Amino acid sequence: MYSTIAKSLLTLLGVALGCHVVVAQSHSSERLIDLTHPFNSETIYWPTEAGFKLERGKAGITDQGYYYVANRFECAEHGGTHIDAPRHFNEHGQTLDEIPVERLIGPAVCVDVSQKCLADPDYLVAVEDFKEWEKAYGKSLEGKIVLMRTGFGRYWPDRKKYLGTDEQGRGAVAKLHFPGLDPAAADWLINHRHVPLVGIDTASIDHGQTRTYPTHVRLFRDNVPALENVANLGQLPADGFTIAALPMKITGGSGGPCRIVAILDEKTD
Repeated sequence: MYSTIAKSLLTLLGVALGCHVVVAQSHSSERLIDLTHPFNSETIYWPTEAGFKLERGKAGITDQGYYYVANRFECAEHGGTHIDAPRHFNEHGQTLDEIPVERLIGPAVCVDVSQKCLADPDYLVAVEDFKEWEKAYGKSLEGKIVLMRTGFGRYWPDRKKYLGTDEQGRGAVAKLHFPGLDPAAADWLINHRHVPLVGIDTASIDHGQTRTYPTHVRLFRDNVPALENVANLGQLPADGFTIAALPMKITGGSGGPCRIVAILDEKTD
């Protein structure tokens, strides 16, 4: 079953990217990595937001003899593994339903800055980090989906370690400590590498101590969305994989829950 699912997904990727995809005949499931945290009572949301709520419906055997259950859920747009649509910080930016699918599916890289981030929880991923990645691997970030591994994903779902505080409410926002992307680096990725999408394994693409969210503003000015709370980045290679990041298609939404999957290239060890 998993092999069939993988083949179908890869076929869809080929259609979305306008290219032909050669699908392996076996072991396809081994090439899929789920980069999504589960949504449940432990899911981390911003300190000003309520968490994920699942209202369980009545479950059981119906009078007609078949089993049936239907639940309801409630959550903020921004929490857990999710995508920020440009409208989030841009009055005229694309809403969630307006983001082109081509931005959400494509070749990707993982830039590991975990050692720097673990030494400094307020670290800002810099232009130099991306240039060092290109030099180390002899490849360009041009047109790639760029994921940043800070190492903070290891703390999920411990709010205190992951966010820097386990307090709730507006007062807790000033106590947030986690890494993010430097706005100058965001500008460089857009102007010099033309990236379609970025992602990070922290609660925000801006670092926790920001007050003006300049990285959000810079990215969304050019309609470049951001993935936040991305899971399992430690399982990814530096490159040689494709990302499919498909959120709920919420009309007018500023963001929403997102199922993110990495598909490893056949040549990737």
